[in-house]
Amino acid sequence: MKQFKRLMILSFAINAFFISAPTYTYASSTDDIKSEKTATRLNYIDTETIPYNKSFNDTKVGGLSGISYDAKSKKWLMISDDRSEENPARFYEAQIHYNKHKFNKVKFTRMHYLTQANGTKYPNKASYNPHSQDVVVDPESIRIDPLNRNHILYTSEGDRNLGFNPFIRIASRTGTLINDLQINNPIKKDNQNKYGFRNNQALEGSTFSENGKYIWTSMEAPLLQDDQLPTTESGALTRLTKYNRQGDVITEKAYSLDPIPKKPGKNKDAENGIAEILTLNQKQLLVLERATVQDKNSNFKNYIRVYKVDIASGTDIKNIKYLQKSHVAPVKKQLIANLNEQDIGHIDNIEGMSFGPKLPNGNDSLVFISDNNFNQKQQTNLTAFEIKP
Repeated sequence: MKQFKRLMILSFAINAFFISAPTYTYASSTDDIKSEKTATRLNYIDTETIPYNKSFNDTKVGGLSGISYDAKSKKWLMISDDRSEENPARFYEAQIHYNKHKFNKVKFTRMHYLTQANGTKYPNKASYNPHSQDVVVDPESIRIDPLNRNHILYTSEGDRNLGFNPFIRIASRTGTLINDLQINNPIKKDNQNKYGFRNNQALEGSTFSENGKYIWTSMEAPLLQDDQLPTTESGALTRLTKYNRQGDVITEKAYSLDPIPKKPGKNKDAENGIAEILTLNQKQLLVLERATVQDKNSNFKNYIRVYKVDIASGTDIKNIKYLQKSHVAPVKKQLIANLNEQDIGHIDNIEGMSFGPKLPNGNDSLVFISDNNFNQKQQTNLTAFEIKP
């Protein structure tokens, strides 16, 4: 009888434990458990300008088109879109410190050259040998691999004139090539200039999914077979593509670009496209649209908007080669920031964005970086914002 009572007491204790024990949700990547990011608006913190004549490790610092933050090591990576013209293709490590009010320090700490499959640095157009296995690279976006922080992902826009398609590559944290992912076929060029990517308006943005298992990329402008370029009267459709780690296309969505926000001067240039993307949570991406408009005096003004995008919405277009001949629904997007409506001073050619460390109040931070095109009249700016959840 005593043994039966002990069993009953033990049974009640076990049941009570399971009823009262808390439930834990584990992240599917190697990251610590963390809450899902949300965003409703951006509050400006500060801007830090990197001088035009800045050099580091015998290289010219400029053309910074991508940025990525590693929360584990507290290091930042910034990639230059130098096509090995100023110096061989490369990226930098840096320490960037700021609080809710201002930047405190930006210090470059290391520089790494990107290398090809044969271990050599990327050549520029002048030194490129078309009979070799070399590639002329146009780096745009850089991301630290959340499942292996010793690896990075970077993209290249390609070059139709030289016969190079855009690409997605995985490299070590020192720039050594590890893997080359296949890109979706509709992106690839043809020989009649009627199909595939547009020169210098191609694979501009990238981001890992929240669990790190997938890779999203964005085309800056519509593919030749998909749509016309945006105008001041109408927007255009471009593509967001989700790949797995083997380079297979999982899904692809149409994204509706805004019309160009202002009319350019007579016979002057104007464009709008996706400059970068960033995973907000498992259901949403942040999309950075950048428009550049040239006035009658040939001066350029940049218009920057950040949208929150529902990646579950819209038509899956992964098997649609020609959007012009199809009726597709683009993903739903919601404006969370128009930087031109905020008092942040000069807005230059913003091309990259990354989450940074959490602020003392627990909110996430977001940092943008601008590409000065190695032009003394432009600026390399780091601009920090607080994300209001």
